[in-house]
Amino acid sequence: MTEHTVGIDISKAWLDAYAAPEGRAARFSNDTAGFRKLIAWIGPEAGRIAYEPTGPWHRDFEEVLLRAGLPLYAINPYQVRCFARSQGRRAKTDAIDARTLARMAAVIDDLRPTKATSGNERDLAELRLVRDGLVADRTRTLNRGNHLRHPLAKRVNKERLAQIERQLKRIDAVIAKLLQSEETLKRRCEILTSIPGISGVTAAGLIAHMPELGTMTGPQAASLAGLAPVTRESGTWRGRSFIQGGRDKARRMLYMPALAAIRANPALGRKYAALVKAGKPPKVAITAVMRKLVVLANALVQQDRLWTPEPPATA
Repeated sequence: MTEHTVGIDISKAWLDAYAAPEGRAARFSNDTAGFRKLIAWIGPEAGRIAYEPTGPWHRDFEEVLLRAGLPLYAINPYQVRCFARSQGRRAKTDAIDARTLARMAAVIDDLRPTKATSGNERDLAELRLVRDGLVADRTRTLNRGNHLRHPLAKRVNKERLAQIERQLKRIDAVIAKLLQSEETLKRRCEILTSIPGISGVTAAGLIAHMPELGTMTGPQAASLAGLAPVTRESGTWRGRSFIQGGRDKARRMLYMPALAAIRANPALGRKYAALVKAGKPPKVAITAVMRKLVVLANALVQQDRLWTPEPPATA
C-alpha cells in the first residue's frame, strides 16, 4: 500500500486534485502555469499520482510531471468506474473522480507506472492515430462506393479514395523514417518484423499502441491487447471463456498478421490446426494465434533478439 497518493481528474480546462490520506483537494488550470502550481502543491512525498488518460488533454500534463520526476500511474477509466461502484459511489463529478483515483492508487498494488517517452515515440503515436483514422475513412468510402449510382457521386468517391491512398503513403513514409531515426525504435522494429506475419506497418502500430512490449510477462502482454481469455466458473457450472477489454487497436491489427503467421510460422500453424481439429471454431483458433503472436513479440523484445524457428523462453 502506498502511504501518500494523489488522484488527478483531467479535463480540457482544469486539473482537479485530491491527496490521500490528508484529504486535501484543489483545482488547477490545465496549462503550463497550472502544472507548476500543481507540482508545488503535490510536494515530494507522493508515492503515486493516478490519473485517467483523456484523449489529447493529458499529454502536456503527463510530459511535464514526468520531466519533474513525479511517479505517474495512468488508470483505465473503466477500472476507475468499477472501483467507484465497488465503494458504493454512483455520483460522478471531477472532484469525486479525483478522490476515487487517489484511493484506488492507495489500495491496488499492481498498477503499471507511466514511462517517459521520447519525442519520436510521441510523434509515432500521433501519426498512427491519424493513420488509423484514414484507414477507417478508406473502409467507409469503399463501402459507400458499392451503392452509389450517380456518375458524379461515383467520381467524387473515387477521388476521395485516391486522396486517402496518397495521404497513407505520405504518413507511412514519415513513420518509416521515424523508426530509423532512433536506435531503440529501430531495434524494436527489426525484432518485430523478424516474426513471420508481422509487417513494418504492423510493427509500427504495435510500437505505438503497445509501447510496454518487452517490459511485461506474457500473460500481461496478452491481457493488455485484450487477448487473454476471461474464465467464467461458479461451483460446478463452467461457462464459455471469452476475450474482453484491452487495447482494441492493438488487438484488431493482429488479426491479419495471425492469418499470415498460420501459413508462415510452423509452430503457430500447428497450433491453429490442433485447435481446429479439437473442434474449436476457426475464429477462436485465430484468436489463440493472435495471443501467441503478442506473447512471442513481447518475449523477443524482452530478450532483445530476432525470431528464429525455435521459440524463445517466455516469462
